[in-house]
Formats: sequence, structure tokens, C-alpha cells
Amino acid sequence: MLGKISSRIDAFSRKEGEWSALLILPLTIVVIYEVIMRYAFDAPTIWGFELTTFLYGVHFMLGLAYTDVTDGHVKVDIFTARARTRTQVIIVLLTNLIIFLPVFTCLTIWAWKFAITSTLQLELNSTSWSPAIWPVKLIMAVSFSFLLIQGISTILKAIHTLSSAKKA
Repeated sequence: MLGKISSRIDAFSRKEGEWSALLILPLTIVVIYEVIMRYAFDAPTIWGFELTTFLYGVHFMLGLAYTDVTDGHVKVDIFTARARTRTQVIIVLLTNLIIFLPVFTCLTIWAWKFAITSTLQLELNSTSWSPAIWPVKLIMAVSFSFLLIQGISTILKAIHTLSSAKKA
């Protein structure tokens, strides 16, 4: 049961990461356009740099859960690298329960409060271009939610691994 739930979460995170990776295409187009306008025509846009920042930020945030499911986040494993698999799984379980789960539960709740407030106000960025910033804040909250769910999947996998090892 735990393995099935975790597998579905993992599949979702992988697919979401693959789709969000496509944001690199509009990001590249905006950067190329801005470079051409700035250096070829000496006419930089007022929106190019800011849109690039938004696209990169969304791309980065939506990649968090994918990076977690593919074990791509930076970690220091000098203490666990030579430990037995059971010990490694226990450490993963404890660090996720004690550090990850509380921190990202709080970050997710706060991000949603921040996003809802921004959305209700239809918040605009305080720049000369003044684009709507509330959609970016909503995506940030969704991204933290995806990462939190992926962290729960990691916890479920660790529990499943430990319970399977006891039965064997």
C-alpha cells in the first residue's frame, strides 16, 4: 500500500518536472530577443529582464519535486555513504520527519497564505512594467506543495523499506 502511494507520487513528480522543463524554451526566446534588441538595435525592453526572472523562478520552483524524486538535491553523505542500507534508510526517515516535514509544512502554509493574499489583491510588481505578480506567487505555493508531497513519498518509501526488511 505505501509503495503504491509512493510510486504514484513519484510518477506525478517526474511528469510534472518533465513538463516544467519546457519552460526553458520561452525563457530562451525572451533572452535571445532581449539580447538582440539591446545590442543590435540599442533598444532594450522594459520587460525583458523581469520576464526572464519570472520564467527562471517558476522553472526553478517547479523543478524542486522533480529534483527530489531523482535524488538530485545536494547532500552531505560522508557519514552515511559506508553505512548499511538499513542505517541509511533510518537516517533518511529521521531527517525527513524531524527537519524536512516541519520546515516544508510551514513553508507551504506560508506560501499559500502569501499567494492567496496576493491573488485577492491582484498584486502587481512595483516596477515600471508593473506585471501581475500574483500568478508567480500562486505557482510558488503550488511548487512548495509538490515538494512537500514528494517529501512525504520519501518518508513512505523509507517506512516501506524498513517494514519490508523486517519481514524478510
